[in-house]
Amino acid sequence: MTTKTITEQTGARTDEAATLIGDARERIDALDDRIIGLIQERMAISTVIQEARISSGGRRVNLAREMEVLGHYRDALGKPGTALAMTMLELCRGRI
Repeated sequence: MTTKTITEQTGARTDEAATLIGDARERIDALDDRIIGLIQERMAISTVIQEARISSGGRRVNLAREMEVLGHYRDALGKPGTALAMTMLELCRGRI
């Protein structure tokens, strides 16, 4: 089994660039872990909200609220933010 050098792993052409890329990737991986944790926390909170809404005779999903969330993500991140928000909302709707 051959071990790739950091330059080969990153696609960089210099060791300096490869080190920079490697360090930045570690930071991105840490951010991704935090983002995943926050989404899981959001999912749990959404479950509480949905259960309260359903037990009070309401619907599981509040479409007006979802439109607010979509607008917030679109305003902050542009058009791709809408797709990101849609995915997040789908995850948070759960299976109550």
